[in-house]
Amino acid sequence: MDPRLTIQFGIRSPAQPSTRDYLPDLGGLVYSQRDMRGQHSPQQLLALTQTFRDRFNAAGRPPVYLSLDIDCLDPAFAPGTGTPEPAGLSTSQVVTLLEVLHDLPWAGMDLCEVAPPYDHAELTSNAAATLIWTYLCGRQAASNAR
Repeated sequence: MDPRLTIQFGIRSPAQPSTRDYLPDLGGLVYSQRDMRGQHSPQQLLALTQTFRDRFNAAGRPPVYLSLDIDCLDPAFAPGTGTPEPAGLSTSQVVTLLEVLHDLPWAGMDLCEVAPPYDHAELTSNAAATLIWTYLCGRQAASNAR
């Protein structure tokens, strides 16, 4: 795996500088929640997604894998996780990212950190299902476009 093709969206946890800077020091991209605050539409997220696309295209368009931790979402959208942390991404931001990047050659995805016992209203499970559904719909749309 080439760390220069690794991108993290919505990071907001405090960390030691050595931990926080590990991926950027290897050439990867990290966009914190602060970098993404207030950006919800495809046009607003274009600079972030285009930077990734440029790196991806320069590397020859290798297969892409998505690991999606539900705790990237603000607890207002996903309280049922073991590590809820305020000031996270909105569900609409992540859906927009999935929609904008749907045409990449996805090898697969996983979605983790959903903890239903911590969520009395099933918000987290519903958000997780929506994100997986959006990913799968994007795969189908990309397949139909070929």
